[in-house]
Amino acid sequence: MASRDENAERTNRVLRISQLDALELNKALEQLVWSQFTQCFHGFKPGLLARFEPEVKAFLWLFLWRFTIYSKNATVGQSVLNIQYQNDLSPNQPPSRNQKLWYAVCTIGGKWLEERCYDLFRNRHIASFRKAKQCVNLVVGLLKLGGLINFLIFLQRGKFATLTERLLGIHSVFHKPQSVREVGFEYMNRELLWHGFAEFLIFLLPLVNVQKLRAKLSSWTVPLTGAPGSNSTLATSGRQCSLCGEWPTMPHTIGCEHVFCYYCVKSSFLFDVSFTCPKCGTEVHSLQPLKSGIEMAEVSVP
Repeated sequence: MASRDENAERTNRVLRISQLDALELNKALEQLVWSQFTQCFHGFKPGLLARFEPEVKAFLWLFLWRFTIYSKNATVGQSVLNIQYQNDLSPNQPPSRNQKLWYAVCTIGGKWLEERCYDLFRNRHIASFRKAKQCVNLVVGLLKLGGLINFLIFLQRGKFATLTERLLGIHSVFHKPQSVREVGFEYMNRELLWHGFAEFLIFLLPLVNVQKLRAKLSSWTVPLTGAPGSNSTLATSGRQCSLCGEWPTMPHTIGCEHVFCYYCVKSSFLFDVSFTCPKCGTEVHSLQPLKSGIEMAEVSVP
């Protein structure tokens, strides 16, 4: 019977990551509640809540504790993850009323006392206050050290995520029995194949010269007529840049009948040494200005 109970406890044991996620969700909820509460005083005098900020926070956290741990035996983060607290001293029993009250004292009261003591000793320079401040810092440091040791033990054993839980004897369990997870291997294989294909395309696409490939395809689909370098063909194609499609600025040629802006063809050639004409696929032999025998006025005439 004992071994059966131990096996059941191991199967129903809450994962470490789930317990840590619950703590992070609780912190996020506290920040959200505080930000929403401060928005209510947005139009008031600045610094109105600064003097009573520890007390206001303690009241808000006490309000949350009343409707979460005290009534439902679980924090908001635990409720989201199907977790709740259980009495470690009495198996299969929820935390007692005293444990819940001491939980509020250790968490809410501890935070309030730390913030209030910090505000109290911040501007005090009397020798007696210095000794009290040193004592408070020592106690806080010991608690932080105890929390660190407890966290290391938690990582090893997976029980009692916080020092408060260990001192009060409460641990996390599943609120409802967890169903056995069924793995769909066909779905996983499809996902692995798709991700592998996507990574292959991401690796391959930068190696493909899209501009050169497009020029090659266009040269196959649209056969050219006329001899390259003829003045009539050059005059016809010189009305627009073959790269940007606008009127060519400082028109230049690369050895074919098409005209380019100087900056367009120069930047393309610097980017790709094997740059070819996007219209006919001619490689760059030499970058030359437009011949003086062809007047731009003649080129512009339809």
